This record gives sequence, structure tokens and C-alpha cells, in this order.
Amino acid sequence: MSEHAEALADLGKYLRAQREIAQVSLRALARATNVSDSYLSQLERGMYQPSPDILRSIAEGLGLAPEQLFERMGWLPATGSTKKYTGVLDAIAGDSALSQAQKSALIQTYKAMVGGA
Repeated sequence: MSEHAEALADLGKYLRAQREIAQVSLRALARATNVSDSYLSQLERGMYQPSPDILRSIAEGLGLAPEQLFERMGWLPATGSTKKYTGVLDAIAGDSALSQAQKSALIQTYKAMVGGA
């Protein structure tokens, strides 16, 4: 798999995890972002590279900083603090032993402890 394909797959997994943690359905996110649910699904599966405007809209719909998604795509250099927090959030989101409710509670607690990173 090429580096670009890996970045798209990583972004897709991250978007899906963040959507699930936020307990937002694809359709609800589609309505909030004015992006079709089928396109969002394809992004989550790493099939397409979104434009910066689409990523910005998705970030806002998920309550994320757009820069977080831009860094994941390699469009911005990763900052040390963002990278550190993102790693923790990724670990929580990717832990299959946790329920969605547990993931959400852990992430909220973590963000509260580090100042809303």
C-alpha cells in the first residue's frame, strides 16, 4: 500500500472513530456538513481524498479542530502537543475492549484533565 493510500485509510479510520465517539450517525453528520452520507462512508473507508473545505466541514461537524485533520493528511506539519494528544485519543478510540460509552467517558475525562486539547 502506498504512503498516500495509507494516509487516506488512516484518516478514514480516524473519522469513523471520532464519529462513533461523538455518537453521530453518518446521516446526521451528512446533514450537519452538507456532505452526502455515501461520500462520508467512502471517506471513512479510505476511498477518496477530501478537499480542504470538506475536511473543514467534517471537523466542525465532529467538534474537532480542522488543523487536526489537515495534519493527518500531511497538509500541515504535526505539532508536538497535537501529536501527543491525538495519540492518546487514537488509542482510546481504537481499543476494541471498550464500549462506545466507555470511550466517550474516557475521552471527555482526558480532555478535561489536559485542558480541552
